[in-house]
Order: sequence, then C-alpha cells, then structure tokens
Amino acid sequence: MTDTDLLFPITLTLQAAFSSLVLFAVIGVPLALYTARSKTRLSRAALFIATLPLIFPPVALGYLLLLLGINGPVGSVLHNAFGTRIVFSQTAVTFAAFIAGLPLVIRPVKEAFESKTLLDLECAARVCGATPMTTFLRVTLPTVRNAILSAFLLGTARASGEVGITMMLGGNVSDKTNTLSLEIYNAVGRGDFDTATALCAVPAAVALVLYAALELLRRRSDV
Repeated sequence: MTDTDLLFPITLTLQAAFSSLVLFAVIGVPLALYTARSKTRLSRAALFIATLPLIFPPVALGYLLLLLGINGPVGSVLHNAFGTRIVFSQTAVTFAAFIAGLPLVIRPVKEAFESKTLLDLECAARVCGATPMTTFLRVTLPTVRNAILSAFLLGTARASGEVGITMMLGGNVSDKTNTLSLEIYNAVGRGDFDTATALCAVPAAVALVLYAALELLRRRSDV
C-alpha cells in the first residue's frame, strides 16, 4: 500500500468519485425532479436513458459510448469545435463513473419528489402564499434532504467501483486512467495477489463508512 505506483489509481478513483458527486448534485437532482413532475415523452425518455446503466451490460454501454472518441461522430465534432478529447483520458474516467452511479441517484430521489406527503406540504405552502422558489427551498428540499443524501452515497459508491464502462472509455492506461478497481484487475492478471488483496482493503473500508452513513440517515428519517 506504500508503493508509489498504487497512489495514482487510488487518487484517480477519489477524484472521479468526488467529481461524480458534484455532477449528481448539478445534473442528477434536477433531472430527478424533472422526471418526477413532468409526464411528457421527453421526461420518460430521459428516465430510460438515465436508468440504462442498471439494465445494460457496462462493457457494451462503454463500447457504445466510444462514439465520443475523436473518430466517432460525436467525438469528432467536440474535438474539432473545442479541442476536447474524452476517450482514453481522465475526463472519460469521471464520465464513466458519473454514468454508472446516475441511476442510483435518480431513482430514489425521483420517488422522494413524487411522495404524496411532499405534494401535500407543497400545496399547503402555496395556499399560505409561499412563492414557488420559497416552497422549493423551505419545504421541498428539507423534506427530501435525507433521500438525496442517501442517493448521493449510493451513487458515489457505485461510481468509485465502476469497471466495465471505465475500461472501455478510459482504456486502463497505466498512470493515466487506471482506477483502483482496474488496478485490482491488473494485479490479479499479472498474478500479484498480495497487491490485489491489499487494494481490496480500500473499497472495503469505504463500504463500511458508507454503510454506517446510510444507517445514520435511515435512523434520522425514522425519527
């Protein structure tokens, strides 16, 4: 664990997990609210796409996302217009982590926004003269806060352990896109089981912390 070669995958995994958490807050929560309150075909399509990583093989999904590469129809446009390179970069690692964890954020938060109790509280607030923004900030968010925090924990846990999409998009390049999970895979592949075992201790410790946090949130919700 003190080998400097192992510090990079651990650091990259933490960076990808933190970046995914920010994206969950900026994109995931508004998207969950949109799919909960809108019943249009567009909202249903958005929910389907966001849920796809739960039901589609990660490696296959990663292959389809290779369209973001420079030679793909989407990637070529991004590269020519902005000079952006997504595939085989650390940006790809973050994107893969976000895609993997997004369904675990959207689904529970969407259900929280659809709660009858919440809808009744929002209706009461509007009857009392509260503006839509005041209602959202002082009624909606406090009511769904624990659900959002729990979803963030689950989404971040899934993002930090992503393998299939990351391998396809990031390429598993040593000291560039090899995350902790990929480094465990690499260690097993070269027969270095001591390193693989030591690295497994990191996600095990993180899992215990996340489980304790989820239990704490559950108890607070029951009070």
